[in-house]
Amino acid sequence: MSGEFARSLGKESAAPGPVPEGVIRLYSMRYCPFAQRTRLVLKAKGINHEIVNINLKNKPEWFFEKSPFGMVPVLETSKGQLIYESPITCEYLDEAYPEKKLYPVDPYEKAYQKMLLDYFSKLPPISHKHLLAIKNGEDTSALKNEYQEKLLKLEEILGKHKTKFFGGNSVSMIDYLIWPWFERMEAFQLLECLDHTPMLKCWVDVMKLDLAVQATITDPQICKGFLEQYLKNSPEACDYGL
Repeated sequence: MSGEFARSLGKESAAPGPVPEGVIRLYSMRYCPFAQRTRLVLKAKGINHEIVNINLKNKPEWFFEKSPFGMVPVLETSKGQLIYESPITCEYLDEAYPEKKLYPVDPYEKAYQKMLLDYFSKLPPISHKHLLAIKNGEDTSALKNEYQEKLLKLEEILGKHKTKFFGGNSVSMIDYLIWPWFERMEAFQLLECLDHTPMLKCWVDVMKLDLAVQATITDPQICKGFLEQYLKNSPEACDYGL
């Protein structure tokens, strides 16, 4: 069974059959923020797709033929083409399905969004280290301060733009690419950091009104439960809540 809320496929599972014509397949995991990027773009652009969830704690051998690093997300076309790495999957979808473009057409504006993504990429590792430090009973103040400093820089960037979103007054690719980690701030016990960044806090509130965000959002308490299981290396983590 495939689908957003289907149980994940593990080591003993058989590989799914060919991708039907007119559909694109996403290999995903329900709680993966990287895969959520691709899911957001699929939803925002209204692309006809199917989802196959992978158990990242008990990966099927055949999945390594789809993804050399055994990571999600991976897109598979009806021609058997495979595209992986989350920003690459999102850009592929934006170009392969040009209706409702999410990246700006202007070359500089597109480059600007990619540079901003490169800056943002420093945040997810800090949030993960913060959660591990809490689990191990370690002092987290230095990590929280580092995270806060990077948020303040994003606050400054948003302030200079004087727009609701990072790419203008409507949601664009950069907003979707960074959103999953803001959605998880409560689960990573970093939500209070937004108290020092009012424009970012406003951006978070406005993003929650977006239909693609609403279609892919996970309740913070469920996300916390998943993270607890995942950090214990539980093979049941990827199907938490089902």
